[in-house]
Amino acid sequence: MTDHYQEQQQARRKALRLLEHMDRTERGLADRLKQAGFSEKAAEDAVSYVRELGYINDERYAFHYIMYRIHNKSRQKIFQELQKKGVDRQTIQSAWEEAEELETPDEHALLVSLIEKRYPADSELDEREMRRLMGYFARRGFRQGEISSALEELNITFCVTARR
Repeated sequence: MTDHYQEQQQARRKALRLLEHMDRTERGLADRLKQAGFSEKAAEDAVSYVRELGYINDERYAFHYIMYRIHNKSRQKIFQELQKKGVDRQTIQSAWEEAEELETPDEHALLVSLIEKRYPADSELDEREMRRLMGYFARRGFRQGEISSALEELNITFCVTARR
């Protein structure tokens, strides 16, 4: 047997072992195999092999990822994370629509509850606190208008303090 054939078989076994522990995207599995020292060709073959067996499926991965996070993260943040994992936007959109049929996300309610964990209603924040709060939620995929609306609903206001 050739070295290429042996590497191919080892890569396939490694791929199956990696999938025993957790579901992965195709790109995530290929990257993990390359990290383990397999050639590009052996990694691609192993990914193709497990895909044919039905052990890896980016659509299924995206759907489960979304369903697990739909009530904890913004739509934008979920899309960003899945794209970072190598799932294409069309697949993510399709999975989002499928998940939305089962679970209707309420991003506004999510944002309000997340803000309430940090600050009680009727709070007054100084410039630094307000900037940090806005930045925190913006980095989590919420738009500035959504954040402002939630802050207004909770009556969390910006207070101007005189500098000394």
